[in-house]
Amino acid sequence: MTRRSWLAVLALLLPGSAWDQASRAQGARVPVILLSIDGLKPDYVLEAGTHGLKVPHLRALVAEGTYATGVTGVSPTVTYPSHTTLVTGVSPAVHGILNNGPFDPLTQNANGWYWYAEDIKVPTLWDAAGAAGLVTANVDWPVTVGARIRHNIVQYWHGAPAQDHKLLRALSTPGLLDEAERDVGAYPAGYQYTLADDRARARFVAWMIEKKRPDFLTAYFSSLDEEQHHTAPYSKATLETLEGLDALVGQLRAAAERAYGRRYVMSVVSDHGHITATRDVHLNAALHDAGLIDLDPQGKIAAWQAYAWSAGGSAAIVLKAPQDETVRAKVRAALQQLTTPQSVRAERRDVSADDVPAIVRVAEGAELQALGGFPTASFVVGLSPGFKTGSALSGTVVRPSGAPGGTHGYLPGPRDMESSFFIVGDGVPAGRNLGKIDMRDVAPTLAGKLGVTLPLAEGHNRL
Repeated sequence: MTRRSWLAVLALLLPGSAWDQASRAQGARVPVILLSIDGLKPDYVLEAGTHGLKVPHLRALVAEGTYATGVTGVSPTVTYPSHTTLVTGVSPAVHGILNNGPFDPLTQNANGWYWYAEDIKVPTLWDAAGAAGLVTANVDWPVTVGARIRHNIVQYWHGAPAQDHKLLRALSTPGLLDEAERDVGAYPAGYQYTLADDRARARFVAWMIEKKRPDFLTAYFSSLDEEQHHTAPYSKATLETLEGLDALVGQLRAAAERAYGRRYVMSVVSDHGHITATRDVHLNAALHDAGLIDLDPQGKIAAWQAYAWSAGGSAAIVLKAPQDETVRAKVRAALQQLTTPQSVRAERRDVSADDVPAIVRVAEGAELQALGGFPTASFVVGLSPGFKTGSALSGTVVRPSGAPGGTHGYLPGPRDMESSFFIVGDGVPAGRNLGKIDMRDVAPTLAGKLGVTLPLAEGHNRL
């Protein structure tokens, strides 16, 4: 069934149906605010004292609501696939947002990302809420250009902030950005994600809550993720940024109480954790050495038989001719050289003082399919913690990073890659510990509070 067909099914859930009336009679439907703090590691909140963190508003979510000790992410553990799973309840291989940016070995897409909601192949929480007659709203959630959201300030950037502001005005709900800016000031258009930018966005989120009174609102902050990339997780600057974001959580919760009284639900989530990386693995340089990538005189790709689609701590190896066993064997051999610590030291003796291989896992066939990501790949490569993918097409394959910092995108599993889930509000048990949950559980859990359903969700309602 196509996404359009599923939307037709969701339309049957309009108010007035027997199902909807029963839901309302039970008092199950309440406004839901879903806030993502990109890169929020659960221990930042659950073990705040250990890190010397003052995050009273996030800690209040633990005491007054329900929480997970960790959320097992999707493959790859990067922003756009994860955020789409958070609003669909399915894996990337099902929803279609496979990485931050589309597969583009010849760079024809000019470094564009998966910005467009039409690429999502299954119904979202916005779709389900809209089909049920609920008011939806959004401020900067990923993959929202063209989404069926009534009040939508999309996430999109192209270049200069002034031009990006024009693009946002054109791509968001007509008139919405101008209306909000008249009340709360300039919007931080484009790829601007400092704490100051998130403070500005928070004003727009609070405005949306109080002026539009949405039944379902999504919002996104990214300054914590940016700071971890620059200075590493647990750095002084990272912890200070999180304390600043904690104040914004308090402001938004206060706005919700002004708008809805006590009858609302607020959930704070994240998309992945962070690991400090000190070494780069240039997988396409290894494929070039194996004769699988040809470069022109300018060092750009002229032709390719296999290409590594990088995702930070992992990568998909895509073959132009997936049935070519000769190419497949060459890829296996190239990857095998990176699964032993000797290959790391052979490339550069000062790279590592221990016996850690660059590649910790190579998945193909049924093992690859079970990961739930990169369905067009022939191999998925998982790097060891401390290594991240690099972009060079030739030269030394494993090298020290120029400026060590945090990264993510590793295959799901390590505790440091786990993301967060906190939920508080009407009908949510206080102080309840869910233990570890699956990221695919988040959307059906929120659907339950909204009184809607996601027919294709792979996860489960955890409340």
